[in-house]
Amino acid sequence: MTTDIATFILLILSLMLIIGLLFIILKKIKRSQLKSCFIFILSCMLICLVGLISQCLLGYKLNIPLIYYDYFVYIGTVFLPVGIFLLGLIFANTKVKFKKSYLLLFIIPVISLIMLWTNDFHNLFYIQYSTNINATTYGPYVNIHSVYTYLMYALGLITLLKYSIKNSGFFSRQALLFILSALIPIALNILAGLGFINATVYLTPISFTLTILLCAFAVFKFDFLKVTPIAMQRIVDRMSDSFLVINEDDNITDFNDTFLRTFKLKTENVRNISFLTFVSSQNLEGIDTQFLNSILDKCKTTSEIIVVKREMKILDHYFNIEASGIFSKGSFLGTLVLLKDVTQHVHDRTTIENNQNILMERERLASLGQLIGGIAHNLKTPIMSIAGAAEGLTDLTTEYEKSVGDPEVTVQDHHEIAKDMKDWIEKIRSYTEYMSDVITAVKGQAVTMSDEQAVSFTLDELVKRVNILMRHELKKALVDLNIQMKAEPDTILKGNINSLVQVINNMISNAIQAYNGEAGHEINLILELSGKNIIISVQDFANGLPESIASKLFKEMITTKGKNGTGLGLFMSYSTIRAHFNGNVTFETEKGKGTVFHISLPV
Repeated sequence: MTTDIATFILLILSLMLIIGLLFIILKKIKRSQLKSCFIFILSCMLICLVGLISQCLLGYKLNIPLIYYDYFVYIGTVFLPVGIFLLGLIFANTKVKFKKSYLLLFIIPVISLIMLWTNDFHNLFYIQYSTNINATTYGPYVNIHSVYTYLMYALGLITLLKYSIKNSGFFSRQALLFILSALIPIALNILAGLGFINATVYLTPISFTLTILLCAFAVFKFDFLKVTPIAMQRIVDRMSDSFLVINEDDNITDFNDTFLRTFKLKTENVRNISFLTFVSSQNLEGIDTQFLNSILDKCKTTSEIIVVKREMKILDHYFNIEASGIFSKGSFLGTLVLLKDVTQHVHDRTTIENNQNILMERERLASLGQLIGGIAHNLKTPIMSIAGAAEGLTDLTTEYEKSVGDPEVTVQDHHEIAKDMKDWIEKIRSYTEYMSDVITAVKGQAVTMSDEQAVSFTLDELVKRVNILMRHELKKALVDLNIQMKAEPDTILKGNINSLVQVINNMISNAIQAYNGEAGHEINLILELSGKNIIISVQDFANGLPESIASKLFKEMITTKGKNGTGLGLFMSYSTIRAHFNGNVTFETEKGKGTVFHISLPV
């Protein structure tokens, strides 16, 4: 009788636990497939317990055959394993799209109910029924029912356990609860088989109540307001960045598959190992353990995200590190470390830098090509003139040699010959000075822009070099350069004159090209003083810049020359004036009237 009372009390307690759990889930947990599945399972258990309690209370008093109570109990019993299986499925995938094929899971339970309800006609379910399992004689169909029941039950719990271990580790509280929930029915059945406890039909629902209660705690992680299924691990596993969770003892407790794949590691080589010990043991190139330790220490005192923009090379990858402390109600729980893979960014940046260097080299070679053309043109005329002067001197020398001792050659004739020779020599001197100026200007422009030697120079010297270097291109294009010196020619500027000449020449070349090969046009080069600045303006009278080009000028490498231009000239000119002269470049443009660029330089 004591056993019967104890069993009845356990059934009542089980019923109260199921009702309480059902109330909590219905009231506090947000709607989800997981919630619906738990409601289904708890409803099945509720039917079982109500039927068994009714059997205990009314079975003998009303003289109703006890098996008839089983007809009601089995409505919950046959569908309970299917619910547990679906629980594991939803737990693993967060959300399941139900297919018609899932209805096949209910075929065996429905057949079991039919076989039980019609048992009086065939005895395929029970040959002899008793509340004492050892006194019950089962029919052949029970084998099918039992195999299916335990199969669904096992698959559901194994799935729950599998994804719990994957997410939290074998020794996590969640995994231990799932293991315990699976062992309770097994342990009770073993004890019943050994005779330590009375094996009745009430044993299974009582054990299942404990199992479901533990599963509920495990699934909802002790917080019925937050549903965090294991499938969340799948989301972080698909992240392109690696992440680690480090507890308060600096041991690694969690990570994603990206981390394992990136560093070619296995779970057992990482979990529950000291983070710094792990880093040291892996001999990861580019990692400063002392620096990482300082980050971990800082995370223990602040919840702010610590971003390390230093690109650290580890194996064949480059990473930036983000770390933040995990706090709950002011208590430090651990550190989240995110390794942001910036490998592609580094490679792209290197490619861009290489391409920029190539463009700059092309632009420099194009400029050198123009210089060579200018040299050929500017030196050709004085060289031919010097050759003519040398020929004239030769003739005068021959004439002078013949006049020596000739009584007919007077002193006046000697003076005239000497005067002609001096004239030719003066012409040669002027031609050589001009050639020297050309060589000086060309030599300066041939020096790379990395030459940052700052010197003092006058506006007159600047204009002289520009005029010499652009003379050939202007003459070839049949365009006139009007130089308007509105400031004192001896005004002194400081900086690299060669770089400034290159900037002005580039703007003049652009102005020439703005006329699209049309001859007879002119360009103004205006130099004037405005306050404490010298304004150098290059003005053309072409069609002006398109609005799409004007809005992006100086902000990026953009050109109106199509495939014949790189857009690097103005982009680099602006950078040169800003960086090396502390000046500025502005422009004005009007459709159909032309464009003027203003270079402002401090005096």
